[in-house]
Amino acid sequence: FPSHDIVPKWDLPNHISFKNALAIGAHHLFRKPQIGHNDIAFLQYTGGTTGVSKGAVLLHRNILANLMQIELWLEPGLRGKKIDQLIFICALPMYHIFALTACCMFGIKAGGLNILVTNPRDISGFIKLLAGLKTFHIFPAVNTLFNALMNHPQFKKINFSSLLVAIGGGVAVQRVVADRWLALTGKSIAEGYGLSETSPVSCCNTPLINRFTGHIGLPLPSTDVSIRDDRGQQLPIDMPGEICIRGPQVMAGYWRSQDETNKVMTVDGFLKTGDIGVMDANGYVKIIDRKKDVVIVSGFNVYPNEVEEVVAMLPGVFECAVVGVPDEHSGEVVKIYIVKGDANLTEQQVMAHCKEQLTNYKRPKYIEFINEVPKNTVGKTLRRELRNR
Repeated sequence: FPSHDIVPKWDLPNHISFKNALAIGAHHLFRKPQIGHNDIAFLQYTGGTTGVSKGAVLLHRNILANLMQIELWLEPGLRGKKIDQLIFICALPMYHIFALTACCMFGIKAGGLNILVTNPRDISGFIKLLAGLKTFHIFPAVNTLFNALMNHPQFKKINFSSLLVAIGGGVAVQRVVADRWLALTGKSIAEGYGLSETSPVSCCNTPLINRFTGHIGLPLPSTDVSIRDDRGQQLPIDMPGEICIRGPQVMAGYWRSQDETNKVMTVDGFLKTGDIGVMDANGYVKIIDRKKDVVIVSGFNVYPNEVEEVVAMLPGVFECAVVGVPDEHSGEVVKIYIVKGDANLTEQQVMAHCKEQLTNYKRPKYIEFINEVPKNTVGKTLRRELRNR
């Protein structure tokens, strides 16, 4: 525990200390509450990567529905396999909805064993843990964690033969990372998609895939996905627009903020996610980027994920992040921050690679090499911090 001298002074009127609360509670009898499907299970606060964090009100029926949806999604991957107990690798913060539902809640429902990784940023310790396991089946993680693990020299010591599915979520999985993961482990990353507001899983690739698809799969059972424009009109196949979701896992609203709730809920019950995506003729959904992160260069939309994926393919790039910066001629231009995997990587090499792979307005005008890309506790890039530099 921190010493008292480093705790800032605080004053909370009419507060009750924890010790006194226990003393008061000792004089009361326990009365079991009557809980129904429409009662609040908990408030799940959003990550706040693009704005102020808000409390998504998730009801018991939202969480239970998503657990049943996840169970149905996983079922094809379990057919014909004799597994006494599912073993989950939980390398995500337990307060984040990805871990809370996909690992903790679903692990309990499945009677599984959850192996909690207290500090996944300690890659050496994490790999030592994985290498010491004979069996593990479910491994949800973010793109940056998959990448960091593979770049460690001891990664080859891990036995992935029992892995049923590695689930990529939280942020877009880059093809270069997924292809390398498949080459090294023999297993594909099944990319999925969800939000705090959807309990969280909305779409996911089947656990039976044998290659990286580049999309987030199909909507889960009882889930509708609609791609819409700024006026709320549904767009044609293959046309980019905002991903909107309707289903039993969608939140009841934001805690004590009806105005914010009204901004994201449509009259026909769809949640506006703030993510730009496309749907193909077979119903598969591909995420392009966050709506608030789109860089507008002379009226043309540039999606940071697209530029990042291209630059990440260049040997010598460990990771990168794109933001838009003001420009007096074109309104905005692309700037990319790069963490080197090879100390000899130069700005000229990056520019030459982008010239080959990207059309002119998508190419970075500015390149800055940094020691680390700022991320939140889950591993999402904090583009807002980079824009504020």
